[in-house]
Amino acid sequence: MKVYGITGSIATGKSTVTNYLREKGYLVVDSDKLAYDALTIDEDCIDRVKKRFDLHGDTIDRKALGRIVFNDPIAKKDLENIIHPYVINKIKETIHNNQNLKIIFLDIPLLFESNLEYLCDKIIVVYLNYQEEVKRLMKRDNIDEKYAKIIISNQMNIEDKKRLADIVLDNNKSLENLYQQIDLMLEGNSNE
Repeated sequence: MKVYGITGSIATGKSTVTNYLREKGYLVVDSDKLAYDALTIDEDCIDRVKKRFDLHGDTIDRKALGRIVFNDPIAKKDLENIIHPYVINKIKETIHNNQNLKIIFLDIPLLFESNLEYLCDKIIVVYLNYQEEVKRLMKRDNIDEKYAKIIISNQMNIEDKKRLADIVLDNNKSLENLYQQIDLMLEGNSNE
């Protein structure tokens, strides 16, 4: 079995890649979904987040929480220290329970930032130049340029991620071009 980590930066096209892989029948473990689960179904994580951020009510307002942590590095680290152990345990569990598969893909946006390279045999970076990333994030989340740049600055620079990658999927061209790159990658893997 091979474990491929998929990363990039926000709005670079990771979801486009992972959706295409799912359509092709591959298992993709979504760390953002697991982080969402940590804040919506895991009672321990929910309680700890509510206590740390003095949140009240039945549910956690994730957008409000995002605005807190994207502007406060200490708060961001505290949130990660609560959520990441849950996410990592779920990823390891999924890998363990699917040993029969030839390939598993892990969609981990903060793979390098969280030092999770050890979970992967190879790392794929979905690459998009910075200017286009800002534009896509503004459009996708309906936010202004200043806030988009703050969000992006909370992640490792995409150029640094690109240098650390085993495989780079360049998403600066057409969707068809991106799919061709994925198909070539999958063909190359079937020959290993």
